[in-house]
Amino acid sequence: MDIFAKCATFTDAREAIAAGFYPYFIPLNENEGTEVVYKGQRLIMCGSNNYLGLTTHPKVREAAVKAVERYGTSCTGSRFLNGTLAMHEQLEHELADWVGKEAALVFSTGMQSNLGTISALVGRDDVVILDKDDHASIVDGARLGYGKIERFRHNDLDHLERVLKSIPDTVGKLLVVDGMFSMEGDLAPLPELCPLAKKYGARVMVDDAHGMGVLGGGHGTAAELGVTDQVDLIMSTFSKSFASLGGFVAGDDDVIHYIKHHARALIFSASIPPANAAAALAALQVMREEPQRAARVIEVAEMMRKGYREMGFNIGASTTPVVPIIIGDDMLTFTFWKRLFEEGVFVNPVISPAVSPGHQLLRTSYMATHTNEQMHKVLDIFCKVGKELGVI
Repeated sequence: MDIFAKCATFTDAREAIAAGFYPYFIPLNENEGTEVVYKGQRLIMCGSNNYLGLTTHPKVREAAVKAVERYGTSCTGSRFLNGTLAMHEQLEHELADWVGKEAALVFSTGMQSNLGTISALVGRDDVVILDKDDHASIVDGARLGYGKIERFRHNDLDHLERVLKSIPDTVGKLLVVDGMFSMEGDLAPLPELCPLAKKYGARVMVDDAHGMGVLGGGHGTAAELGVTDQVDLIMSTFSKSFASLGGFVAGDDDVIHYIKHHARALIFSASIPPANAAAALAALQVMREEPQRAARVIEVAEMMRKGYREMGFNIGASTTPVVPIIIGDDMLTFTFWKRLFEEGVFVNPVISPAVSPGHQLLRTSYMATHTNEQMHKVLDIFCKVGKELGVI
């Protein structure tokens, strides 16, 4: 049988394109942060992870340009061999200090941070325990390891305890959860989860890709919930609040040293380019100097959640700048997305398997740089389209 046969029979996307309901891979002509341009149409961007609005910050831009001028465009090698710059190590030291850990290790992407860390730590006789709603990079990292995978229902501590209790004490255990869940904007119950993990001898890793820079004064979900000392590993990405590309994991020095010498995603991949490292460093400096950005994005999110609730939309359990509009039907979700796009609002439609069946949603997310005027306009458009489609 031809292994490519499945490619010819995959027609869903082409059918959606032909029908005018294909919402993915949209080539933007301009991206100015809170607004984007597509084929001459200006839209308010409510689908980006640029939470602090730093992709257009002068200091971040300048740092990236200067890094290219000094170092060129690439390190042309892995961190393990010729691809480590002094700037990489400076970034690691500053990140470790920012999240309250002894050491940090920078990877080329956030995805690789999870792939490398989890697969390096979880061996053949170990078990990795995952929340059912964990990000795909966590799941793939667990699959790359040789250990057994156990899963528990989303944020269900009783189910988690039953899973932990079923694992022998002689087995190494790593519990991995998102800090701030990327689709529905709720938080992991870390103050209750961490003691439970300790009770059964499990180490805790938190993927804080979406919480870093936003929660806890910018220091992340563990800081927000007061459990930094109870979380063993904190991972995050540079592609969101840090306005760059890359990722890192932070924890005890001996653990980071081990990952550094065993993570295949680090050892066999080219290092983060100079411009990206410099941009992340500059973004971290801005976070320190402008803490009002973290406060502002929370303020914007609260305004939007209040507005959506008052109109009658279902926004689930969101408490963060990720605010889902739960629709519950594939076609209605795509129709809602298209009408919003036509009216000048860019959001992200999400269907199964990215979310559970019945939880199809429009993922909206907000930035510190969104203006109140923009947000009122977005709410007005949501109200108009929601009534038009019978969602509210």
